[in-house]
Amino acid sequence: MEMEGKIWKAGKFWLIEVPALDAMTQGGTRKEALSMIEDLVFEMAQSYFKDDLEGNFAVTVIDYKKDIIGVIANDNKLLLALSLRRQREKSGSTVREVSERLGSKSPNAYAQYEKGKIGISLDKYEQLLKAANPFEPRHLKLA
Repeated sequence: MEMEGKIWKAGKFWLIEVPALDAMTQGGTRKEALSMIEDLVFEMAQSYFKDDLEGNFAVTVIDYKKDIIGVIANDNKLLLALSLRRQREKSGSTVREVSERLGSKSPNAYAQYEKGKIGISLDKYEQLLKAANPFEPRHLKLA
């Protein structure tokens, strides 16, 4: 699974953003900005999943040139879980509220997705994402 991001030059800095992860950083050069977003995504995963990450978790950023980048990880469940959690937090929603939007009475069922315990199909991810952040326009792209 690949999450799409944007990179552009603003003044003397290169800005880089991955909307699905609600992540943005900058660098003095394009190469530095690419390295910074890779580090940022890795550190966010470390922060959220420190007990669940195995030593082999890795993030890769693909520079498609122009203004598009892609972010992939060797553990899709955790990358998608990170996206769901970041989007839920961005919306200010609780796990219980997301669970209710999904029509479930069990917040623990939804929480398993945010913990990366359950594999997610693209259709299921879209459903979960809409529930996690119903306020976000659907411009979050996966490649």
